[in-house]
Parts: sequence; structure tokens; C-alpha cells
Amino acid sequence: MVIGHGMSTGITHLNATKSGALVFSAVLRRQRFLIRSLGGNPDQSCGVKMNALEADAMSIIRKITPSLDLSRHKGQAGKIAVVGGCREYTGAPYFAAISALRIGADLSHVFCTKDAAPIIKSYSPELIVHPVLEESYSVKDEDKGFTATKVLSEVMKWMERFDCLVIGPGLGRDPFLLDCVSEILKNARQLNIPLVIDGDGLYLITNSIDLVSGYPLAVLTPNVNEYKRLVQKVLNCEVNDEESSAELLSLVKGIGGATVLRKGKSDLISDGDEVCSVSIFGSPRRCGGQGDILSGSVAVFLSWARQLDLLVEGDSEVRAMNPTVMGCVAGSALLRKAASVAFQYKKRSTLTSDIIECLGKSLEDICPI
Repeated sequence: MVIGHGMSTGITHLNATKSGALVFSAVLRRQRFLIRSLGGNPDQSCGVKMNALEADAMSIIRKITPSLDLSRHKGQAGKIAVVGGCREYTGAPYFAAISALRIGADLSHVFCTKDAAPIIKSYSPELIVHPVLEESYSVKDEDKGFTATKVLSEVMKWMERFDCLVIGPGLGRDPFLLDCVSEILKNARQLNIPLVIDGDGLYLITNSIDLVSGYPLAVLTPNVNEYKRLVQKVLNCEVNDEESSAELLSLVKGIGGATVLRKGKSDLISDGDEVCSVSIFGSPRRCGGQGDILSGSVAVFLSWARQLDLLVEGDSEVRAMNPTVMGCVAGSALLRKAASVAFQYKKRSTLTSDIIECLGKSLEDICPI
């Protein structure tokens, strides 16, 4: 099996999938442990190329997707919030938020600027839209301190209710707005709320790595260009597709604590321990907005994985897996399946909205009620 990143020709050989959820080679683990024990670097030792291991995505999705029964109440299946949406970009936060609902989250919020709110509200009555963010053009210099405090206060009223925050879809790069989002990130960390960071949120993180450094509940989902900027910033080098797995592991360790999902022909995922791949399904149609679906999907599955982690104290197999990795694997696989289903019907005319419509059916095919 061959994987690459975007249109690159980098090649990584994937090990065969085993049964069970996200199985890594026991032999490889022992080898890496021995090399570490001897003070070596297991990713560079003996000139052996590091391989990504294909995740058993279907098993992970089945394991972490909660059952539906009449005893459950609103909110138990997930409360997701998207922080993004400005004058120029209103589609991205909508795609992320509505995808979370289509997968099975109970509530989905959007925190956006006042200009973006009416537009996002018009897309769907299902979303709870908060017009609380501000951009520089609408705030006088002498009022920025007061306004920033007010923005944070408005978001913090809701913060403790959320199971996961998605930061960045349609956020834009206004300096004042990014400063406000930085404070939102810091407060979310203090409350141990998981973060999925995409789009312009990655622009913010690339320039302020400390916002996620040392935070194990943060997930970064860069595309080819966003990944390139992260590698240049953290590793001070160019992307090397021929050593994609080792490079990703080094990047995650350089960031410190976060999980990274590198989007591509095959998605590579690492939390700094191992690197796994999701290469099943997929579509040749690369319409804009699929990354927004992914961020909403990962947020839902991550929140479900954390709930499962708290409920299965006796299940050592589940507790051995990082919930952020499980969320990334599940979100990646479901998007890829939905994209493939949509492409079967729409071919070249496939749009992001078509893929969103296929999320429910795709999950049902994998994990019947």
C-alpha cells in the first residue's frame, strides 16, 4: 500500500491491519522501548525508515460511538462549539458545526463576529449562534482592552458546558480577533476542554506554539500548506515526504503534548508516541470545506472517546489508547467514507454540502443502530 501527501510522491509502506482497535506491532514497540532504554532515538536508529501503521478505523468507530436509547437526555451525545466566522468567511464555521450535528452531537454552537452571525443563522435553525467576536475595524484603540474582556466574558458564560471546542474555521486573521481567541484558548486549557484547531486557528498556533504546547487535549489538523508552515516554524526545515512518519513524530514532540492529524492522500496521525495512518475510502474530488467537516467530526468523536475512557476503567485495551488519536482516526475515516459515497452519485459536481448529507448514512453503514 502506498501513501503520499497531497500531490507529493512521498512513499510510506503501511503494515497490515490487525483486529481490535488501533493495533500496533508488539515487536516494533519492544524494539523502540529497547532503543530508548539504551539512550538512542528509535526514529533514527540503524538507518531504518519509520513506518506508519494503518489504524483499524472501523473498530474504533464502533467502539466509541455511543448507543441510542430512550434513557438518554439532551446533551449526553455531545455539546460542540465552533469559534470562527467573520465578514469574509461564513461557510466554514457552518460546515464544521452542522457536521457535528449530522454525526450525532446533540448541540452545536458557533461563536462568530456580529457581521457573520445573521448569515450563519440563515443557513440553519439547528445551530446556536453567538454574535460576540469583534474585529479591529469595529473597535476603537482606546476601547480594545474593555472589548477584549467583554468578548472573553461572553464566551466564558458557556465554556464549561462544552465537550470540545473547534477553533479556526472561517476565523480570519484580524489581529484583535486573534488576540481574543488566544485568551479563549488559554481559558479552555484551564478547564481541560479538548481543542480541535484548524484553518486560521492554525495560523494563530503557528505564530504562538505555546498556546498548545504541553496540552494533551489539543488536536491540530493541518493541510499541506499549514503543515509546511508548522514544520518550518517548529523544526526549522522543509517538509520531507520520504520520511513523513518520522518527521511528523518529531513535529509533535517539538510542539509538545498535542496530537497532529496531517491531512493528505492518506491521513497521518501522531500524539508523539506512535504514528498511524487512515487511508481507507476517500474521493478524488477536492472541493473546499472538507477540512471543516473533518474538524467537526473529530470534535464529536473525541468527545465520545473521552466519555468512553471515563466509563471503561476495566478495559485496558481502550484505556491504553489516547482519546485524541481515536477521535482523529474516527473523524478521518468517516469523512473519507462520506466523501466516497457522495462522489459515487455526484462525481465531479460533488460539493461539501453533498458530503455532509452522506455523514449519517456512512456512520450507519459502519455502526448500525
